[in-house]
Amino acid sequence: MKTIVVATDFSPASENAARYALHFAKNIKVGIKLCHAFKVPAEAPMAAQVAWPLEDYETVKEDVTTDLSSLADKLANEEKAVSEPSSFHPEITYGSEVGAVTDVARNFVAGEKSGLLVMGTWGNGELSRAFLGSNSNAMIDKAGFPVLLVPTDATYNGVNKIAFATDLSKSDVEIIHSLGILAYPFNAEILIAHVTDEKYDDPKHQQKVDAFLNEITCKADYPKVYYRHIKSRNVNNGLEWLAEHGQVDILAMVHRPHSFFQKIFIGSHTHQIARQVEVPLLVFPEGYKALI
Repeated sequence: MKTIVVATDFSPASENAARYALHFAKNIKVGIKLCHAFKVPAEAPMAAQVAWPLEDYETVKEDVTTDLSSLADKLANEEKAVSEPSSFHPEITYGSEVGAVTDVARNFVAGEKSGLLVMGTWGNGELSRAFLGSNSNAMIDKAGFPVLLVPTDATYNGVNKIAFATDLSKSDVEIIHSLGILAYPFNAEILIAHVTDEKYDDPKHQQKVDAFLNEITCKADYPKVYYRHIKSRNVNNGLEWLAEHGQVDILAMVHRPHSFFQKIFIGSHTHQIARQVEVPLLVFPEGYKALI
């Protein structure tokens, strides 16, 4: 991976995510690319009048490019102000397209051959909260690549521990392998967290754990992997407790799509966790096999 793609709408939340991504990129010595999805206003006659002044594509594109350039300069100056002159300074590029956030982000990830998209979650007001929430939920559902969701108040303080929530599915072993590649430049620990309401000493549970950890040892090829069983009747509560008390810098999990009715009445664990935790959440699509 040579570039991390960062989705931005120029809100404080997305700017904070871009800042986090820049420091993250600096540590793994890659660049970042800011991307913005925009729409061109069209005529909207109402009561024989035009509702607002019209702007064509070129005008909107120019305005967006100016904003992206200003954000790139701001981030670059901030990074250089706190770094040694001789240290690595990530290249910051940018671009924009017309379309939905999910579609535009996927185009940029494919174009950059990136293995990671970073975006902000939530905002300071109810409107921004709803907007960012809907976009991050859509990205969780539709992305075919890892997405790092950065809460508004999260700050980058290095990556020393990544907790990976698992249900001990065999497909998670491949994802832990990818996670090991990401953790390696930080020399970070990977804590395998399994949340159940079962007793830790249950023989069948322990056999399943042993088999899973053996698979990781054989395939993941990363030495700093640890396992922890978290007893909780509610998976989301268990993961929220881990994020708050486990000295975790990033919480990672796999998004497993639910049926239409489950989404309406229950909601996905990933969507709920994205709303609850205050640490960055790294979401992998189910069955992800490519290396970050």
